[in-house]
Amino acid sequence: MILRSISTCMALCRNNAIYVSIRNMSNGSGVSVKFTSGLSKSDPEQKPVLIVGQASHLATLTWQDVRCKLEPRVTEDAWRRGISIVTASPGESCELWPGAATLATLPARRSRHAAPSRAHALAKIVRGCPRQGDEDIVLVCRKRDAYASAIAIARSFPLYSARTTPALLAPAPAPAPAAKQSRTVNVEIVLAKENEDGDTEDDGPLDPYLTDGTLSPQDTSTIQEAADATRLAARLTDAPANIVNVSQIIEEAVKVAKELGIPEPTVIRGEELKARGMGGIYGVGRAAEDPPALVVLSYVPPGATETVAWVGKGIVYDTGGLSIKARTAMVGMKGDMGGAAGVLGALRAAVRAAPAAALHAVLCVAENAVGPRATRPDDIHTLYSGRTVEINNTDAEGRLVLSDGVVYASRDLKADIIVDMATLTGAQGIATGKYHAAIISNCPSLESRCVRAGRGAGELAHALPFAPELHHPEFSSQVADMKNSCADRNNAQPSCAGLFILSHLGFDTPARWLHVDMAAPAHCGERATGYGVGLLTVLFGDKTQSKLLRALCPK
Repeated sequence: MILRSISTCMALCRNNAIYVSIRNMSNGSGVSVKFTSGLSKSDPEQKPVLIVGQASHLATLTWQDVRCKLEPRVTEDAWRRGISIVTASPGESCELWPGAATLATLPARRSRHAAPSRAHALAKIVRGCPRQGDEDIVLVCRKRDAYASAIAIARSFPLYSARTTPALLAPAPAPAPAAKQSRTVNVEIVLAKENEDGDTEDDGPLDPYLTDGTLSPQDTSTIQEAADATRLAARLTDAPANIVNVSQIIEEAVKVAKELGIPEPTVIRGEELKARGMGGIYGVGRAAEDPPALVVLSYVPPGATETVAWVGKGIVYDTGGLSIKARTAMVGMKGDMGGAAGVLGALRAAVRAAPAAALHAVLCVAENAVGPRATRPDDIHTLYSGRTVEINNTDAEGRLVLSDGVVYASRDLKADIIVDMATLTGAQGIATGKYHAAIISNCPSLESRCVRAGRGAGELAHALPFAPELHHPEFSSQVADMKNSCADRNNAQPSCAGLFILSHLGFDTPARWLHVDMAAPAHCGERATGYGVGLLTVLFGDKTQSKLLRALCPK
């Protein structure tokens, strides 16, 4: 039996079935997502299966390839008819067995600024197929798309949830007070041949490793680490500030360090920040009950000749300070620490891949609260760079904490490459949209490599104008070295915000610097995406021992 679309099948379901599906879609806290290469035998009636890929890739599968996932419920004839439906109309889906076996296709076309993996479409399909209990996802893709596709699937099962009862769409008994139901999503990867679908490669010739048609155990491990790290970053970003505050971020950093077997994080906190001259982080977070902190995790392999620092904005909650946000604008500001979460997750995944370079994650963590000790507009702070900043908008706080962070990375860690990542400006979404982070860099090659890495990782990025002589004058101050918010917010505001950070390193810094403003792609609807893990691990993949990451890394 074949139903033309998932929505058709849902329309046939009764209230209880709909109730169960929505309930499980909203709570991924008990879901484990495991990645393997090749297919295992299972009965779709006992374990539902979603088979997904580009239509041209699905068309290469034979009945002998997939019968282990579909029998005895689906016949060979039903499989052939299903394939004919989805290959005739790429982007369509059909059900081979109601509520248990689904075929779904990704869009056939993609533009040069989108990901070859169609990662965003894949995530949408997976989120749109809620299940109850264990399930299998068969991912049919090229080897070069496996990493991005795995991350897209992983972020479709968010970890954080505080629900104690299901959504009230239909009457149902309250759950017992026992532990939350756990289930496993097994993602089985089947590799398709390269270049059989006419999808052109924009970024030069492929590394031969991406065309050998196999996934090694090391490749699968690399994919699993990235998926787990992405879900970690999303969990931290999704959790509210009364659950994940500054102290909890420090605990998470300590936990990650222990898991990786690296030294405990360096923590500079509270009044020590002030004593060390870090007036940016201290000034932003001093009004909060939980003191602000600079948290540094470090991996330094023997013989390292290059040092990379990733600096993340970790504002656990942003009220806007005394320049307080409007009621509707403040909702969701628990997610203003997505940059720090992404950096922490990326470090965890990258260290598992044994980088040859020294690698540091610098988390600039604070709560931008309102209180008697809050920074006032017109206050002047001295940042770690030694430069003075006149505060004309306390809601432009991210650039203050990041400025201290990048200078620490340069001065104390001697970093050769510095990347700062932040949910920095609402204008980023206007400039580059919901899916592309906005980036600027003092190094053209690093900037272009980041754009290409974003396509390869399924975490897109697009370059902004880099013109300090045109945009940095927006911060001119009569009484300090600069103001913290630009005078004309219509003059390339996302570029200006990044240039504020670079100005504290110095426009003549020898370090290669990259700024990633991911305010919009850090979220999809009300859920965090864990953005940053894929982008950073692919961009710096050539510094790891992972053959897959080295092959994906732009040359």
